[in-house]
Amino acid sequence: MKELTTLKLAQKCQGKLIGINQIVNGKFNILKDAGKGDMVVRHWIDETGVEIASRNGASCIITQNTRGNALQIAEKFKIPIILTERIELINALAIRWALETYAPNTLRIVVTGTNGKSTTTHMIHTILKEAGYTAHTNTDSESEFNTLIDPMVAKQIAEFEGDLEAVVLEVSEVQGWDDRNMEDHAHLMTRAIQPQVVVLTNVALDHIGLVNSLEEASREISSALKGFKGDCVVLNHDDPLIRDMQSMVPSTSKVVFYGSRTNVEFRKEGIFFQGKLLIPLEDLPFKSPHFIQNTLAAVSTALALKITPEVIRRAVSSYQPLKRRFTVLGTDPLIIDDFAHNPEGIKATIKSAAGLASGKFHLVCAIRGSRGESLNQLNAQAVAKSIKEVKYNLIITSSQDVVDNANWVKPSEKKVFIEVLQKEGINYIHYDTLIEALKKALKSAKNNETILLIGAQGMDPASDVLQNIT
Repeated sequence: MKELTTLKLAQKCQGKLIGINQIVNGKFNILKDAGKGDMVVRHWIDETGVEIASRNGASCIITQNTRGNALQIAEKFKIPIILTERIELINALAIRWALETYAPNTLRIVVTGTNGKSTTTHMIHTILKEAGYTAHTNTDSESEFNTLIDPMVAKQIAEFEGDLEAVVLEVSEVQGWDDRNMEDHAHLMTRAIQPQVVVLTNVALDHIGLVNSLEEASREISSALKGFKGDCVVLNHDDPLIRDMQSMVPSTSKVVFYGSRTNVEFRKEGIFFQGKLLIPLEDLPFKSPHFIQNTLAAVSTALALKITPEVIRRAVSSYQPLKRRFTVLGTDPLIIDDFAHNPEGIKATIKSAAGLASGKFHLVCAIRGSRGESLNQLNAQAVAKSIKEVKYNLIITSSQDVVDNANWVKPSEKKVFIEVLQKEGINYIHYDTLIEALKKALKSAKNNETILLIGAQGMDPASDVLQNIT
């Protein structure tokens, strides 16, 4: 990429340069870690932030919103500010710039879809490392770096120690910020990464308000294929909306399907490749349907990359899942913790966990805070539908003791969740705090029974809270 200046950065993100046009020679960075010459990317900044950036020697600040006396302080310290209404444009540029500057010859893989992105990305990364690649991924246990709406991935690539041979990047299928839909997010970020391989997992409803139908979700996910010039696209044959995206793949690229009636499928004995047993059932870390789907996606991707079956088998059998992906926190009673946070994930996880239950099935579900009434209504319907045929004990919580303002459960969200349960005839207990909900579950469950913890931010601290209780 050609030399960057503050004026070029402003043009690239459709922004306005306030201050001088000058050459920038650092990396894209977050405010607290910025060094000399770095380009600070931040959704908003105030006068204190400008002072920190100036003190650290940053070359410029790119932001959507200046607060307080930020502009006056920037003028005083002679640090240029670029104001943009689309911060995602600069973050896409940051990723592309980091890859071209620090890892120009890498194998690049993008994984997107509604569910299973994190586990699929993490498992592909594990297989690549087993195969001898020096590889990096943006997937972490709390999914903090997979949104690509801040410069963390560009920063991580720039700071990677050693020669980077491969990157596996999870791309959120849709994204928003401050009540604004970041249109065409999957396409924008995938185009910036310029991957040789794109993996599409499934289409379901999650981010209600950003997308409001399966058709909209499908359109956003399939946008990752617009202008694709890579070698291979890996598609979930069991999802009809993903399967139909084959028509969008250019003729110069190979299509690889996974799932039922494909070369890579699951049967009761395990995972098969071209009709031969590749990974026996006993070697799979988890046997739940959604985990198996993620494993099929990862295995298909690895096979498409010509990684040997033995390496794949070894990597999968020794795979250590991400935190909160059907994680066992205790055995007497059996306590399972899962990130299930949208309707499809909830149904799949409850089905898997309920099948393990001996006696009563105890479900502790965190209501999703500040995500709107529609998603919480759908989540409650998924819970109600999934536990009707089970001998259950349902506990719901607003997790007021562990969430911040961005994840606070609003009265309308709690109301709609409870109304669905009442309409469906589901008995429940609600607790405002997570610690009360977990104490009740532990007190209610016998040693031979199962407790399942599900939810996003409201359930994230559950393992720590449980440790404090016990």
